[in-house]
Amino acid sequence: MELSYPKVKRRPDGFFFIEFVMGSKRLRLVNGQKIKLNLKPNSYPPKQRKEKAELLAREIYNYLVNNNYSFDDSLPKNEIELYDQLVKQKLNEPLSPMYKKAIESISREFRGQIITHKTIPIEFTNCLIKRYQNPTSFNTTRRHINAFLNYLKENGLPVEISTLKPRKQAEQLHKPIEDVALLLKEIKGFNFNLFLCCSLTYGCLLRPHREIRLLKWGDFSEDLKYLSDEGARVKSKRNRIVPIPEFIRGQLKPTSKDYNIFTGSPIEFNEDYFKTLWSRFKRASKLIEKDQNLYSFRHSGAIEIFKRTGSITKLQKAMGHSSINVSLTYLRGLEIPEL
Repeated sequence: MELSYPKVKRRPDGFFFIEFVMGSKRLRLVNGQKIKLNLKPNSYPPKQRKEKAELLAREIYNYLVNNNYSFDDSLPKNEIELYDQLVKQKLNEPLSPMYKKAIESISREFRGQIITHKTIPIEFTNCLIKRYQNPTSFNTTRRHINAFLNYLKENGLPVEISTLKPRKQAEQLHKPIEDVALLLKEIKGFNFNLFLCCSLTYGCLLRPHREIRLLKWGDFSEDLKYLSDEGARVKSKRNRIVPIPEFIRGQLKPTSKDYNIFTGSPIEFNEDYFKTLWSRFKRASKLIEKDQNLYSFRHSGAIEIFKRTGSITKLQKAMGHSSINVSLTYLRGLEIPEL
């Protein structure tokens, strides 16, 4: 594992800290707690702090070199113990339910290879990916497996990354909706929760299955003109403040701040709730067309913003995209004539 020699750095206020890179992470320490050393440079008089910080830098470097580049002094004794530890750490990260399920499945497949070979042969990895003939499933599995293998490799397990190339897959375009108001009226007569979800998807450009499903009344401003979309449930992991159109505000009936807006309790519906509702509505609807789903409302809202403003920058901000290029790719996927 790569380890840079720790550098002593000083803030303008005279506060010293140690900075270094280990693996792919940049770390900063202000004392010797992580190496079980009672050394706090900033507790000394100002004239002695630099000298003590330099001593701390040396001690940190020596500790890591002699402890297999880890702050953990109880490292596993063999490959399978290390593997099990890394899998446990990965599953304790804030992963989406779907990705966590994929990692659990992949890790079970790989564990037998670690026991037998003390590594994961690339031939086995490639066979695992090639099980899937569908290009979408093939590419998704390939992406998940390589991300997991990269994680294992960065943490000391001798594994190889698959060299299989992704397969070309047909883009799935969710058809926009021509008359949103008419369709929303039909949905409202079918189920109010589904109506509110579709309205928020269209008017606030939120994603239905997580960003909307998990909303609580505490996420809304007192006047219901804005809502705060927390980074933990947002695809981009960035907090967003989203304006709420007037036609939605009139449908909102707030209760306790801790209550989910759909269940009327602290507990939210399961992740398939809106998917199931939409399937039932689609069978009963006289207006739904082929290739239209919940995301069609988001696409329709995005198209309306772009046509009204002509600004990619404004669309990027409204959609919460990470860059203008993402917004351009998104619009091209919707086959906007202007692009």
